Amino acid sequence: MRTRRIELPRDCSHRLLRPARLPVPPRPRKRGNANDTNLISKVQERALNLLLFKFMQEILRGNLEHVKKRIARAAQGSERNIDDITLIAVSKTHPADVLREAVGAGANVFGENKVQEAEEKIVELGVESGNENLKWHLIGNLQSNKARKAVKLFDVIHTLDSHELAVRLERICNEEGKKSLEVLAQVDLANEATKKGISEKDLPQLVDFLKTCEHLKFNGLMIIPPFFKDFEKARPFFKRLREIRDELLRQNAFENNRGELSMGMSHDFEIAIEEGATLVRVGTAIFGTRQSKV
Repeated sequence: MRTRRIELPRDCSHRLLRPARLPVPPRPRKRGNANDTNLISKVQERALNLLLFKFMQEILRGNLEHVKKRIARAAQGSERNIDDITLIAVSKTHPADVLREAVGAGANVFGENKVQEAEEKIVELGVESGNENLKWHLIGNLQSNKARKAVKLFDVIHTLDSHELAVRLERICNEEGKKSLEVLAQVDLANEATKKGISEKDLPQLVDFLKTCEHLKFNGLMIIPPFFKDFEKARPFFKRLREIRDELLRQNAFENNRGELSMGMSHDFEIAIEEGATLVRVGTAIFGTRQSKV
């Protein structure tokens, strides 16, 4: 406890008195102002967010590594070169923060279903340093009124499903000064009412038009087969798409002279790889089950 000196008057004694020391009450502590409290809260919040970021990044890194090992096993089992297979991280419904963590975990090719939802993520992540090499694939149905935005945003469109849409995309590329846009034709082999795609019968007309395009680069085929609990039942659809691709290769139909096959998702991509997939679209196995919107 602190004390203070008390000096007695000199005339009270002929002797020099020793100063008395009396206890001094402690000084009251100053209360922090609102700004200090807010600063502490912000520091704590940033620290918590950093921990969550690192935690999520480690989860995503583990998921990515697991998927890559599955791809490697499937490629080895079918005597294929793993370098011929590209993993597309399907990031639909996931916010930019999650994608940022996925980039840190090693993902660099993303697949989006909706143009409007993808726009915010592409713009936000695109301005950040280190993201210059990210690739964006549109894997969902493309509505005609979204075509112009899609041309501006995406590197590859997997869901070209009609001659009319191809004409529109080619025209918009010319108007927007986009030198080239990679496209894949989505083929409907199951005749499902709920899924889009060009029929095998109408595909030749689309291919003939794409051969004349200056901007659209026809580089492959895409399919979404029916969902089966027995994943093996999807194999005939993958096999048939490969056969169509091989026939088009003989016709020199593809700009890249390779003919990509976009097929296979989290539940069946190993079977797709065995049947020749070069682009696998994996979402749930990387990001987890999507939360349904309330």
